[in-house]
Amino acid sequence: MALEFGVLALVEAKPGKEQDVWDFLNGGRDIVLGEPETRTWYAFRVDNATCGIFDTFETEEGRQAHLAGAIPKALAEHGPTLLAKDPDIRLIEIVAVK
Repeated sequence: MALEFGVLALVEAKPGKEQDVWDFLNGGRDIVLGEPETRTWYAFRVDNATCGIFDTFETEEGRQAHLAGAIPKALAEHGPTLLAKDPDIRLIEIVAVK
């Protein structure tokens, strides 16, 4: 199967919480290792205050399983203390992959 589905999430850290957000996202790697339907998972930094996650899936069911999983729950729990605003989460369709 091809990678057809994705999630792009951008988060903005509260002032002084930039490293805490980075550490939180970095810790997510261990969680997604246990998600067989999550084919790729990236945590990245855009600038000092903005970080993001990009994940890919072969099926919509895999994406929905991830969205119902531990990382979104942890983000909902810790987000209010770490983030300046609600995450910008977008469901995307992958057009091409190399």
